[in-house]
Amino acid sequence: MGKMRLAAAALAVVVGGTLMVPGSATADRFGGERHGADAPLIIGHRGAPAFRPEHTLLSYEAAAKMGADYIEPDLVSTKDHVLVARHENEISGTTDVESHPEFAGRRVTKTIDGVPITGWFTEDFTLAELRTLRAEERIPDLRPDNTAYNGLALIPTFDEVIQLAKRYGVGVYPETKHPTYFDSIGLSLEEPLLETLNRNGWGDRRSPVFIQSFETTNLKELRTRTKLPIIQLINGSGAPYDLVAAGDPRTYNDLVTPDGLRDIARYADGIGPATSRIVPVDATGKLGQPTSLVRDAHRRGLKVHPFTVRDENAQLPLDYRLGNPASPAYPRATGDVMGWVERLFELGVDGVFADDPGLARATRDRLFER
Repeated sequence: MGKMRLAAAALAVVVGGTLMVPGSATADRFGGERHGADAPLIIGHRGAPAFRPEHTLLSYEAAAKMGADYIEPDLVSTKDHVLVARHENEISGTTDVESHPEFAGRRVTKTIDGVPITGWFTEDFTLAELRTLRAEERIPDLRPDNTAYNGLALIPTFDEVIQLAKRYGVGVYPETKHPTYFDSIGLSLEEPLLETLNRNGWGDRRSPVFIQSFETTNLKELRTRTKLPIIQLINGSGAPYDLVAAGDPRTYNDLVTPDGLRDIARYADGIGPATSRIVPVDATGKLGQPTSLVRDAHRRGLKVHPFTVRDENAQLPLDYRLGNPASPAYPRATGDVMGWVERLFELGVDGVFADDPGLARATRDRLFER
């Protein structure tokens, strides 16, 4: 079933027998003509995790073949300071580390961003040791088809992700994970991030790269070191951990005020807000009235790339869920993904993070014709 869905999504980006090329001029049915980089971007969130285990070369390749403009690796560090792609530095949920008795003694409890977590952590393994592990599906209850790929993929390095992106003609959209924590243990993420990009010839403003983070201090530091576009991620609640650690009372709510956006515009080129910052949801998951965030950000010259459009009913707004809620399969069934993407495009976003970049791409190609 997974292979059939992947093939269908890949075919969905073919219009009139011609593959729609990312970055081509498009006619914006929502108001005028858009060209090239002004067209909404499709960002393969962790690759294409609706079809393959996230943050694997299998997932990134699927996203590129489906027509993503960018693929997104979340970056953490190994013990020998190599950047690898994992959603978290704790890897028990995304690898088979628990089945390796030689690493049983490395199961520990650490405090990451103020939260105690027990498991195995990338910073306690060398790259060579991590290479003995294999990736697994993180949420098998919602994505049972992906478990067919358990054990087939290695944990990729950032360098390998870039090489894959170059082969397929797509960009990379790396996120530094827990930068304050990694700084505290002497494994800063920013230096190897820039070094890897520069080594691959992707260090100038024209490179197909966005750098993102939920924290603020590291992005301000990066602004002094690189001309690459920077995106400030904005969660639906809480506060950037670097501010928490510094005793700064500001939260993500403060970042989306006019003053907050003005401050972001001094060091970043855009924001990556949770979709609930654009269209709030109530306790039942039903959408409310859109906020002014997209308009407010645009007034300050900031791009808006919201996260994350997902496939499963359980992870979609109530308005875009499909099927019988009484069915056992309802939570993992695919909802009206294209309808949700279209709604976000109508609200003027400049791109979307999508677990299914094929459906997001097909939506864009249907709405923004050449």
